[in-house]
Formats: sequence, structure tokens, C-alpha cells
Amino acid sequence: MKRMKHLLIGISALLVMTTALTACGGNNSKNESSSNTNTPTESNSSAGTGSKGEKVTINLWSFTDEIPNMTTKYLELHPDANVEFKTTVIATTDGAYQPALDQALAGGGKDAPDIYAAEAAFVLKYTQGDASSYAANYADLGLTDQMVKDAGIAQYSVDIGSKEGALKGLGYQATGGAFIYRRSIAKDVFGTDDPAAIKAEVGPGWDKFFSAAEKLKAKGYGIVSGDGDMWHAIENSSEQGWIVDGKLHIDPKREEFIDLSKKLKDNGFHNDTQDWQEAWFADMSGTGPQPIFGFFGPAWLINYTMKDNVKDTNGDWAVTEPPTGFFWGGTWLLANKDVTKDEAKKKAVADFINWVTLDSSETGLQYLWANGTMKEGEQGTKDSVASSVVMSKSNGEVPLLGGQNMFDIFVPANANASGKNLTQYDETINKLWRDQVRDYTAGNKSRDDAIKTFKQQVKDQLGIESE
Repeated sequence: MKRMKHLLIGISALLVMTTALTACGGNNSKNESSSNTNTPTESNSSAGTGSKGEKVTINLWSFTDEIPNMTTKYLELHPDANVEFKTTVIATTDGAYQPALDQALAGGGKDAPDIYAAEAAFVLKYTQGDASSYAANYADLGLTDQMVKDAGIAQYSVDIGSKEGALKGLGYQATGGAFIYRRSIAKDVFGTDDPAAIKAEVGPGWDKFFSAAEKLKAKGYGIVSGDGDMWHAIENSSEQGWIVDGKLHIDPKREEFIDLSKKLKDNGFHNDTQDWQEAWFADMSGTGPQPIFGFFGPAWLINYTMKDNVKDTNGDWAVTEPPTGFFWGGTWLLANKDVTKDEAKKKAVADFINWVTLDSSETGLQYLWANGTMKEGEQGTKDSVASSVVMSKSNGEVPLLGGQNMFDIFVPANANASGKNLTQYDETINKLWRDQVRDYTAGNKSRDDAIKTFKQQVKDQLGIESE
């Protein structure tokens, strides 16, 4: 998903070791965070002795152990499932996962992936792009549009997982973004920490956001840690993506980022950090050069990143709706179209995907995930999930947010996100763009030169001409 704790490996090391799957929970990961192992893994998890006949083997591929670990809970709750999971985990580190997955899908046969995961950075390649022909339509698995509607799945997630109206992938978590802010700073500057009041202070729109930045600066606070904190909100609220009619397109909202980034820096509205670096984490704990008011992010940023870095500011945070709707990250599950050729395998694959992505009952993965109850008798991490039906009946109160029920904010945040401005080249193009923006704001080149260099780099690396 996400969550993005990457397993360090190389494709050439595709010899695997066999390990027992552990129960899910506590081993979650997020995109762009550190790796936790240096080997690819392959493991088996199977149903108990209650099953009859030959088991159906499901080959499950992922880039973290998060989804493979879910199979343990699935089999625990479905003791009669006549299925075993053969799981392969290959990190996205150094670009290892996609080439290995592509080769396995193209090779076909009994060892090909039956279910495979794709994260937001490259999911369109598998749902709509070059590798979309390998994916089964959910409808062919018996997973219908009505089931999606009944579960209240966030529309952006459906849009990203669909090709020409046919659904090919869904996720279990929703990653609609909120503005996560310090309560004590809000009270000092705005006289209240109420989410509804702060929502009106920081938005809607970037004019109001920068007006709030002025008020914060007058009292010695920065509004965000670095320009990257705004980027995801800007990127995923643009009208169009990077590629339009086969050409590089710079949406006006994305081009505006270069000016907003300069405004942040020139006015000292941030600490000029880069996300996922030590200075960024320091601002979560309030130990940076100036105290920082907030961060933009989904629930996973709170639960898996801030949780370990806020330190003395724990409980001094709250969430409100951001100046503009956006999402950041996520993992989608796809099925190989070849599973539809075998009725037993098709049913087994559909049952697992349904349990993970569409089941809104209290024994479905999403309810367990939202409430942090994956391990019986143990309170685990709560997370925003794809189903608004599940979140409406779940307890989203977390200590880091001073006991606020974060689902009150993330349900509308998920609904306000758009999934219609992505391309399969976003991972590469985003990095090139952000590097050039930082070069410009640092005074190393002019605005025009930064954009010119960006266009040339896209052409050189991807062979894509500009409009």
C-alpha cells in the first residue's frame, strides 16, 4: 500500500527463502520510508484440516508483507476455505518489483501471480496502461458494481482501478488527505483548535492558506515544514495529469506550485525541509528552527510516520479538511485474468479480494483494519479504509490527535479526492519536477530555465515531447 516500508532487494536475487507468515498488524509500511529487510521472500499459508480435497493454490505477489500477512487472518476467519497462499514479496527499492512482476505475468503458467498488488506510484500501468491486459475485470470474478456501491468505496479509488469503465483493482485503505495541525499553535494564533474553525482559516484555496501563513509567521510559526508538504495536495487536485494526448502537459495548478514554493521560501513560511529526511521528522516533534503548524497527509501519515516522530507533541494534533481535496498513496489489488479459466481458482481469488476490498461486515478486513483489531485482544493501529460504510460504524479516535475521531474528517476527504489526473509515468515525472522547483527556489536558476530543463529531462528519460 502504502505504506511503504520497502524490502531491500535486487531482481538478480530472486532466489527466495521460506518463512512462516506472521499475523497481520504492526508490520505496516508506507511509500518513501525505509526498508526493513534485504531479501525477497516467498512463503506459504494454508487453511487447516477442515478443508476437503485438493487445495487451491493462490500465488500472491506484493512489495511489502502487509497483504501477505492478511492471508493469515483470512484463513483464521475462513477455516473451511480450501486454499493455500504462496506469497512472493519483492521490494520496490531500486525499481525491483515491477520488472519481476512484469516478467512473471508475461511468463504465465502455474507460477504466474494470481493476485498482485500495485501502489499509487505505478498502479495505472497495471489498471489502465501497458500492463493492464493481464488484469481480470472484477465483474468477471463476480465482484459487481453494486457491491462497490453498497460498500461506499471512495470514487477516486474506483477511477484509478478502472479502465474504460471496467473495474480491475481496488484497495483496502483510503488515502484521501487532510490538514494535520498542532492544537496549541492553533489556539495561540487563531484562538481555537476546533477543526471546523481551522478549516475556515486555512481554506478553501491557497489564498486563504497563505493568509493563515502570514498570521502564523507573525507569532513565530511556520505553516508547513517544506514545500513537499503542499505538493501532494497540489499534484492530486489538478485538472489534468502530466500526459495529455501523448504529450507532456503542465497543468496550471501544477505549474503554480513553482510560485507557491517560492513564496513559502521567500517569506520564511516553512523550514525548507524535504519530506522523508531527518529535518522533516524533527518538525513533527517541534524541534526544528521554528515550530511548524501542520502537515498535509492521509491517515497513514499520522499512524505510521508521525506516530514514531511526534514525541513530546503527541496528543497536540488534530485534523481538518484541507484547502483542496487530494489523496496520497495507496495499494490496489488486481487478479490475473487467467484465474477466470479455472472455476475453483476464480472463486478462491474472488473470495479473498472481496474480503479485503469490499466486505463491510465486522469480520471483513476493512472493519478490522479501521478499528485496529487484526490481532484478537490487542489494540492495533487504526487506519482510514476504502469503505465509507465501514468508517461510519468504526471508532477512529486516536491518542495522537487528542482523542479526535479522525474518520469524521477522512470520510469527506476521501470523497473529495480525484483519481482522474494520474499517469503511469508519475513517479519519474514528479521527481524531475520537484527537483527543478527546488533548484529555482534556491536561486540556482531562473523560473524559465527550471521549466525548460524539466521538459528536456522528460524527453530524455521517457521520450515524451512537450506540448
